[in-house]
Amino acid sequence: MVEIRLRDSRSKRVVPLEPTAHPGRVAIYVCGPTVYDRAHLGNARPVIVFDVLYRLLRHVYGEGNVTYARNFTDVDDRINATALARKEAGAPGTLEDLIAERSAETIAWYHADMDALGNLRPDHEPRATAYIGQMIAMIADLIAKGHAYEKAGHVLFRVRSYANYGKLSGRSVDDMIAGARVEVAPFKEDPMDFVLWKPSTDDLPGWDSPWGRGRPGWHIECSAMAHALLGESFDIHGGGNDLMFPHHENEIAQSCCAHPEGQFARIWMHNEMLQVEGKKMSKSLGNFFTVRDLLDQGIPGEVIRFVFLSTHYSKPMDWTARKAEEAEKVLRKWYGQIAAAPLSDAAAPAVMAALADDLNTAQAIAELHQIAQSGDLGALRSGLRLLGLLTDGVPDWARRVEADLSPYAARLADAREKAVQTKNFAPVDALKSALTAAGVEVRMSKDGVELIPGPGFDPAKLEGLL
Repeated sequence: MVEIRLRDSRSKRVVPLEPTAHPGRVAIYVCGPTVYDRAHLGNARPVIVFDVLYRLLRHVYGEGNVTYARNFTDVDDRINATALARKEAGAPGTLEDLIAERSAETIAWYHADMDALGNLRPDHEPRATAYIGQMIAMIADLIAKGHAYEKAGHVLFRVRSYANYGKLSGRSVDDMIAGARVEVAPFKEDPMDFVLWKPSTDDLPGWDSPWGRGRPGWHIECSAMAHALLGESFDIHGGGNDLMFPHHENEIAQSCCAHPEGQFARIWMHNEMLQVEGKKMSKSLGNFFTVRDLLDQGIPGEVIRFVFLSTHYSKPMDWTARKAEEAEKVLRKWYGQIAAAPLSDAAAPAVMAALADDLNTAQAIAELHQIAQSGDLGALRSGLRLLGLLTDGVPDWARRVEADLSPYAARLADAREKAVQTKNFAPVDALKSALTAAGVEVRMSKDGVELIPGPGFDPAKLEGLL
């Protein structure tokens, strides 16, 4: 079996993946979205990163031996605010109905957008609202064990009761207090203590609990869902590096104190953040956009995915229009090569080796370039599938349109020959521009002229060119 090695954020080392909770079976949990709006481009990075890992694990261990859970956070003040605004605008239904409606709407958007990027659906997609009972039970257990306390209708986790707090992010509790923004509240025993349960007013969603009507804090949600689906110990926990502190640090503390018999997650993986044209994505800079924005602009999902995979997950990634253009050219070429090949895959050991080496997708793409150049189309097809860049077949946008363009190629070749004699290349440039405007790719070399109809080919625009 191929050995998979992954960088563990806690130990800061690349370590072998050795499933211990259930030998031969792998379980992974990834923090999913808070469903209050469309997924922006940065939200797509962890989805794509851990989708490739999921594909790799299924390939190595077998599809039935991998369990992937990614949650939906549908308890959030931003969702509440949107629902409340709709209610005030006269929308029918209770506030709870409107919250559920907004969550369902946003989840549907998320699925459509992530599907368009070639991502597989996880085995489990738990919604926080479906696990309130498990959260309440875990909170009660933490109180009973002395790791949490109730005050002023809130339940808080006692951070200093967990000696290893800060091991993931590499900071001590005192350093965190000095350098972080912490919520100052009179009901806290310690500034670093965080909320497990908080009271809800009548105009907010809430659930009955031993501490009154309220709702869970964000961190307890993932701990309860991960435990319910994967148990006290599982293999990999992933997410963006912006979640390392406080979310993942708090998850570890809660889970290890509630279930000291387990390890929680053995390997922690974090992807770096995304930039746009060299700058942090920001609405104020005018470079903020959603995945749907790009798709609606006509940028194929495979192209977006290719750009993401061209950078190792542990490094900052820069989205640029030029990268998208280059990615589309490469994919068109590769899809064109395999379109004429038999529908069979061959092993792509170089691609597999790159992915097994800490999910090195950038190296995997470099290997695909070599494979494509060698003409091993079966291995090219296999590598594209492993990276999620190919599903059932060549996507429609990349298919070449069949058309007889030989008369136009002859016309352009003749115009070029005359231009060489007259030194007047204006007619050649004009004909090339007209062909390009009709959706034809023009390739001119010393060997001749080649015209290729693209996906936007419009034969009506060729009228009058002969």
